[in-house]
Amino acid sequence: MPFSHHSHSGQFCLHAQDTLEQMIEAAISKGMIVFSLTEHMPRDRLEDLYPEEIAAYQTPFDLYRNFQDYYNTALRLRAKYQHRIHLLVGFEVDYIRPESIRLIENLQSIYKFDFFVGSVHHVNTIPIDVDRPMYLRALQSVGGTEERLFEAYFDAQYEMLTQLRPAVVGHWDLIRLFSENPAKPLIEYGSGVWGRVVRNVNFVLSYRGLTELNSASLRKGWDEPYPRRDLAQLVMANGGRFTISDDSHCASQVGLNYNRLLDYIRDIGLQEVHYLEKLPMGEMAVNVLDACAVRRLTIDELTQQRFWQL
Repeated sequence: MPFSHHSHSGQFCLHAQDTLEQMIEAAISKGMIVFSLTEHMPRDRLEDLYPEEIAAYQTPFDLYRNFQDYYNTALRLRAKYQHRIHLLVGFEVDYIRPESIRLIENLQSIYKFDFFVGSVHHVNTIPIDVDRPMYLRALQSVGGTEERLFEAYFDAQYEMLTQLRPAVVGHWDLIRLFSENPAKPLIEYGSGVWGRVVRNVNFVLSYRGLTELNSASLRKGWDEPYPRRDLAQLVMANGGRFTISDDSHCASQVGLNYNRLLDYIRDIGLQEVHYLEKLPMGEMAVNVLDACAVRRLTIDELTQQRFWQL
């Protein structure tokens, strides 16, 4: 696949590896035409720091300094590599609680990012994608049933979507990662869950946001990317638009499992994918999401890209 809208580097993310420049060089070597830099946003509460962050940074202020360093480094590297690859400089938001919205809006006012990936990694402020024990803590926080947990997750996602309208919606169904049966169709969790899924999809369609087909789940043992086909087909049935991401956390994961992702795209009958391009004069693609900022490739055109010949 010739583009990715989601990546992290070990230089600015402690659960990743390799430098930001090494990530870019990997994308170039693999023939990508667009590669997005989307380090995690900083968090402003000590209780939201992961153990490795507490050991390395000690305070939330250090995360802000790290984020500033990321932004400056990303702009410098974009200038250095601008003739070899189209780099988008963005970040991945993390909705933890209602106050997260103000924090994200403040970051947008300070920095001139091209776009951001809208994600949810927490339920009741507890991470749901770190490991199974942490997932079970989140499960207990809502009363011990996956139906209630999924409802809470999609409610948090809806709050993030309606307040921020992200250009790219990240790993839609991340909540399934450590669930009892990740392949279980969402509709089987009951109308409370499925109704929320339909609501969220319809809202993203209303502002023409892009649904991310994210291959990271394949390296985590899934047989399908995020979102699984029940959710992907719901988006497709209503005319939604898709983009492609590897959610890479090291250079060796850039473009990883894209052959399997292409097989999935063909299997569900998707006819085209989209990608973002930075608008001239510094205007941000996230604010327009129209033909001037969002490019389209048919699947036939996609397979003709240099990526597949390398």
